[in-house]
Amino acid sequence: PGLFQPPAHAAEEDTIDFQYSHYQEGRREGVNRLLTHQITGIQSKYPVPNNRNPIEVDSLHGGARITLTDRIKFAFNYTEDTWSGATPIGSAPEQSGANRVNRRFGDDGSPILTGASPYASAGTFLDSKGNPAYFVSDPVTGEASLLRDRTVHVLSYASPETRKQGDFKLSYEWDEAALDIGGGISTERDYESRFVNLGGRMDFNQKQTTINLGGSYTNSAISAVLEPNGDDWFNSLAYKGQIDHNNTTDLNTLQGNREDWSSHLGLTQVLGKNALAELGMGYTRSTGFMENPYKLSWFFGVDPNDPNQQNLPPGIRFGRGSAFIEQRPDTRNQLNWKARLVRHVESLGAALHFDYQFAHDDWGINAHTFAADWVQPLGYGWTVTPRVRYYSQDAADFYKPFFVTSTTLNPDDGIYQFDLPENFSSDQRLSGYGALSGGVTVIKEFAKGIRLETGFEYYTHQGSLKLGSGGEKAFANFDYWVANAALKVNLSAVGQGGGAGDDHPASHHDHPNVPAGVLFGHTLDKAGDMMVGYRYMQNLQGGDLLHNTNAISEQQVIANGCPGTDGCILFPKEMTMSMHMLDLMVAPTDWLTLMLMPQFMDMGMSLYRPPSLPPPDHGGQAGHTHGAHGHETGGIGDTGLYAMVKLFDTPHHHLHISLGGSAPTGDVGIKLRDAGTKNLDGGFIHYGMQLGSGTWDFKPSLTYTGKANDLSWGVQVGGIKRLEDRNKSGYVLGDLFETSVWGGYSLTHWLSASVRAAYTRQGGIKGEYPRGHQYQTSGLYFCPIGDFTRADDLNEDGVDDGSPYFHQAEYDTCLANLAFEKDRLDGQDRPSPMDAPTNYGGQYVDIGFGLSATVPSGALAGNKLSFEWLQPVYTDVNGYQLDRDGALSFTWAYGF
Repeated sequence: PGLFQPPAHAAEEDTIDFQYSHYQEGRREGVNRLLTHQITGIQSKYPVPNNRNPIEVDSLHGGARITLTDRIKFAFNYTEDTWSGATPIGSAPEQSGANRVNRRFGDDGSPILTGASPYASAGTFLDSKGNPAYFVSDPVTGEASLLRDRTVHVLSYASPETRKQGDFKLSYEWDEAALDIGGGISTERDYESRFVNLGGRMDFNQKQTTINLGGSYTNSAISAVLEPNGDDWFNSLAYKGQIDHNNTTDLNTLQGNREDWSSHLGLTQVLGKNALAELGMGYTRSTGFMENPYKLSWFFGVDPNDPNQQNLPPGIRFGRGSAFIEQRPDTRNQLNWKARLVRHVESLGAALHFDYQFAHDDWGINAHTFAADWVQPLGYGWTVTPRVRYYSQDAADFYKPFFVTSTTLNPDDGIYQFDLPENFSSDQRLSGYGALSGGVTVIKEFAKGIRLETGFEYYTHQGSLKLGSGGEKAFANFDYWVANAALKVNLSAVGQGGGAGDDHPASHHDHPNVPAGVLFGHTLDKAGDMMVGYRYMQNLQGGDLLHNTNAISEQQVIANGCPGTDGCILFPKEMTMSMHMLDLMVAPTDWLTLMLMPQFMDMGMSLYRPPSLPPPDHGGQAGHTHGAHGHETGGIGDTGLYAMVKLFDTPHHHLHISLGGSAPTGDVGIKLRDAGTKNLDGGFIHYGMQLGSGTWDFKPSLTYTGKANDLSWGVQVGGIKRLEDRNKSGYVLGDLFETSVWGGYSLTHWLSASVRAAYTRQGGIKGEYPRGHQYQTSGLYFCPIGDFTRADDLNEDGVDDGSPYFHQAEYDTCLANLAFEKDRLDGQDRPSPMDAPTNYGGQYVDIGFGLSATVPSGALAGNKLSFEWLQPVYTDVNGYQLDRDGALSFTWAYGF
């Protein structure tokens, strides 16, 4: 973040914009595993079910550009991304065992496959050219045939994670120059970047020639928690002093730091009234921890003394496998050049944009980018912009899909030592490939400065598309699509259209003060009025665990907080729930106001294991080791649609009713990754961290407001009635009743304060997540008898390929673990209080303190900002729950 800043152009108009986008990858190429039929002895390839959703990302962006004075402008942006899904962590030969298959055998002796998970240990045969191969035995003659193997991805699954970024820019404008200074921070669970940038613009030749110069600095801290059973996936000597061990969770964290310096120089030249050209160049130097700690490279080591080398055909070798976290060079120097031509086609009123960029770095990557778009106005405020983009790059010098090396057996510990190169990576983003994408953006300009944008783009990544051929093989091909929608408000145009020059613009300045935390607090004045608003609400929980109204000890929670179990093993430490909401209002008549309220949710919870409990067992309870990281979710929430009807309306008294509800657009099927098994199903996330209710909900309210001189007051009664008995995940949230009473006082003609008392009663959850769902669908806990009972540790071909085969005692242990896990997955074991439906709902009383300010004059006249802090004063919870710390609400609104 912060590395590449756009060049400074002439000052843009004051705007506020909101954008949502969804990114969705297609499924990767599947895996086929060679297995032997237990009855016929015939070896065949069986497709492994690919039941993991690929990576998907929900992104929310909000920003504003505001004029502070004639020469000073301020801009800020907020971006939030939440992603989850299956993604490649490396690549390896298909039959090597790197994708460990979960299997059992049917009554007819045929293998039944239920999925695959990455496994560090693997083995493969290699021909004289180092290509992977495998043997197939004839069940009648016993003759073995050698077949060429192919490379496939090794996929892992990520629980939802969220990245948040905030940045700002302050600009000072002279007549023929500008100076920008900015900075920001990007944070996620295991990565934090802080950056600053400085840029300037100088105009010459009557502003027909412009020079841009800028630079930036970014400092990033990496803190990656390693898999509990994957600690052998890194070369400890390469990361000496960078591993922190947590004795409580028994997990290792890999620490690192990197720095990036970037600079750019650009020239913009007006070529006439219909053409513009840009030329630019940039340089970036990066140092420090350059690796992705979640990307692995599979190595296959050949030891001439390995017993597996005996009796092999001439030229065939056996490679014993293991995986290691990639190691990239500690420095990277990148140069890039770009050229752009913009041409106005006067006869069509359109514009053609053509871009070319070339990039080179000292990792051996040369990249070309060609892009073009056509901006075509259609009249009546419509504009359509189709675009196409082609990208091609060479592979990094140290990239290979997998590596062949030498290995030796250490006689002291019986562990094979691999001869690793200084740098290596199997990250497909460093491979040679080409990419082709195309998309279209549709824009609609409305009166009063409102603009709506929608866009769609499709992208395909293929090794065969690389310029000059030589790209990566087809196993690395994938595609994705991204769709977005944006609302942009031109504040200057809005002010002109809505009467911003008046003393009282149409912004409800004369309405009674309604606290920021109150929804549906007012209607619009008259037919034709519109309002655009943004609402942010954050609820905080932390401190003691409560039972009813009383704080209780950890031992009480362990014993009673997880009903139907042997006791709780994870405790919530704190939880934050944030909601970003758009308020879009229009009045078709004087007495009716319609309202659309889309929302974006994000939640984070940190957990801990009580010190009184023994350290976690990464076997039987591996599914709960993810608790050491905490949990995150984010994405679209439920969407509200409402109609507000005026019942009584005078200059000093107003009564209206709100009727409507929410559509179940928020996901209620979010599941966790099981850290103990690398990518298999860890079960549903806690009920309170799903993104919606999953049901159609009726949300009525009745609101009265009054005003007399500087005093205002109000009261609201409302609630939520669930209209369905169950959602798709098997439960339904409790109904809700709430009421508020408040009073306000105008401190000045533009600033007012409020105090509010609120009472809420929330019912408990009915139903629960489906019992046995994970056990039935994942196939995680089958004990493959054909493997576990082999006393000679050999595979189906009679060769020790390094894959895990166990003796009878280990098979018995597997059966015991299966019984334990089946009981847990059947709903009989909930490791934390948040996993029990009985621990939701309660009664709450809060006191709110708020401030509301309306810009009285100038270009931003009529913009209204409100804040409120809601402080808990009484909490009576159902079951066992974390105490509440309070809630913050912020709103921005502009009516016209």
